[in-house]
Amino acid sequence: MCNVGGIDRILRVIIGLAVLSLVFIGPQTPWGWLGLIPLLTGVFSFCPLYSLIGVKTCSTKD
Repeated sequence: MCNVGGIDRILRVIIGLAVLSLVFIGPQTPWGWLGLIPLLTGVFSFCPLYSLIGVKTCSTKD
């Protein structure tokens, strides 16, 4: 089931990669692992939080 679409998905992947890079480059903080959350939700086009609150940014085909 898809609930993350288009621009939202692209932004999640970019932000996820940027935050994840903090583990390897820059301050090398373990907080960078939080970048996996937006990265994975962007890759799989599914956000559990969106499901809970009833938000859907992907287009639906009738």
